[in-house]
Amino acid sequence: MYDTTAFRKNLKIEIDGEPWVIISAQHVKPGKGVAFVKTRMKNLLTNRTLEKNFRSGDKVGKPDLRERDMQFLYSDGAEWVFMDTDNYEQVHLQKDAVEEALPYLIDNMMVSILFYEGKAISIDLPTFVELEITMTDPGVKGDTASGGNKPATLSTGAVVNVPLYVQQGETIKVDTRTGDFVERVKN
Repeated sequence: MYDTTAFRKNLKIEIDGEPWVIISAQHVKPGKGVAFVKTRMKNLLTNRTLEKNFRSGDKVGKPDLRERDMQFLYSDGAEWVFMDTDNYEQVHLQKDAVEEALPYLIDNMMVSILFYEGKAISIDLPTFVELEITMTDPGVKGDTASGGNKPATLSTGAVVNVPLYVQQGETIKVDTRTGDFVERVKN
């Protein structure tokens, strides 16, 4: 069980038999009345968000969550298949569980899969991925590092804004949390 004093961002809790992750938690101690914790949470099964206040001293459950590192094998369009590299066990996930990761998911990538009561519910990508630019406008003489940005299509189909000096065929590092260009990768 967790007490409200333990509430912080990214803490996973269980309410009414469902797993939730705390997006934000603010401890409030008003001049009058009982202290409380104002939280914003996201349901890990349905992705629904909820704002809820907990009185100081309230207790919530610890969900039965486990994370396992697995390797992405392939997709047949309806399911995405991941394999545990230790025991070669395969897990099949539906599109709703992998949808946020699709723009950056590449073959043989190692990801962290979250299991709730033995069932895979979501995946976490590495913070940074290296992807090749398959299409972008050509750079022209005079483009500088401090200039503007242009859209670039990556090998996975994702579109990110890159500096004007970056060319088609180059490999770049992308932040999977924000979808932002980080740097060019030297070959």
